Amino acid sequence: MTATPSAPKSEQPGRIMAREMAEQPAVLRRLLDTGAPRIHEVARLIAAQAPRFVLLTARGTSDNAALYAKYLLEIQLGMPCGLASMSTTTAYGARPDLRDVLAVTVSQSGGSPDLVASTKAARAAGAITLAVTNNPDSPLAAVSEHHIDIMAGPEKALPATKTYTASLLALYLFVEGLRGGDGSPADVLPGLAQQLLDRQDEVRTLASRYRFANRMVITSRGYGYPTAKEAALKLMETSYIPALSYSGADLLHGPLAMVDNISPVIAVVTDGKGGSMLQPVLDRLRGRGADLVVIGPEAQVDRASAGFVLPTEGVAEEVQPVLEIIPLQLLAYEVTIARGQDPDAPRALAKVTETH
Repeated sequence: MTATPSAPKSEQPGRIMAREMAEQPAVLRRLLDTGAPRIHEVARLIAAQAPRFVLLTARGTSDNAALYAKYLLEIQLGMPCGLASMSTTTAYGARPDLRDVLAVTVSQSGGSPDLVASTKAARAAGAITLAVTNNPDSPLAAVSEHHIDIMAGPEKALPATKTYTASLLALYLFVEGLRGGDGSPADVLPGLAQQLLDRQDEVRTLASRYRFANRMVITSRGYGYPTAKEAALKLMETSYIPALSYSGADLLHGPLAMVDNISPVIAVVTDGKGGSMLQPVLDRLRGRGADLVVIGPEAQVDRASAGFVLPTEGVAEEVQPVLEIIPLQLLAYEVTIARGQDPDAPRALAKVTETH
């Protein structure tokens, strides 16, 4: 019997997503080496305008990056922040007083009409506007007073990977610039990102647990919470597994009731205060016999039935989310491949989502 030849590489499912995940160390290095001076200059100009409040606007993956920025701004600078409800201006025509407010819009493409419209409205209402995009020639960049280019290069796979980690790093460097920091805690990220990508075989083994999963729960606290939300989004848009993300605190307020010994739970444990706050949640999950996998420091993974050890020693808690998401991106990819689907082309999705 003649063996059927394997599909040429150009036809292999997931090849684009795999290539773009592999580019992340180089993207992070480029942003640190080339983008950081410009980001710090933008931060200096905005700091001189002394904003009193920050309003963050985004959709999808970029919304999770914006949530990370919210933690950074509130913790590192003590600045009150909110996540915008765009329809209040684009659909209802509300015109809030945004004088002395910094309106930050995060968008990979910079092309969604509602993001552009809400940014124009914010600027007209007196806000200081900043666009964080992967396209300096985008409509969003054009209507914003300031712009930060995340310098990730073209991203063709529908699931955003390198633009997410680049957005996190760009936002971190921006907040560092606002507070007069040099951003040096981020210097370790490109090398550690490569180490994580080199462990794909470990993730592939882990993915076998979820091939036939009907649902999943992903939880974290503190800086890790945006990671939990982004991991859930990646799993849903690539493998179509309903993945619910909860802050560990919220999980205890009711949703814990749905967790049993056949309900897969992934806990993202940041090494620091966020991980410490999550500990009672992990204890409750173990007590319920949950199918628990821990993504986090070695001490936490050792206590779990399964997990993935993150290189957290000497890594500042506030930059760990850039690393936390990488094995979870790989997990979404591997689960999708195992289920016979193509992570490059999730059904019913477009790369630029034109919401209004």
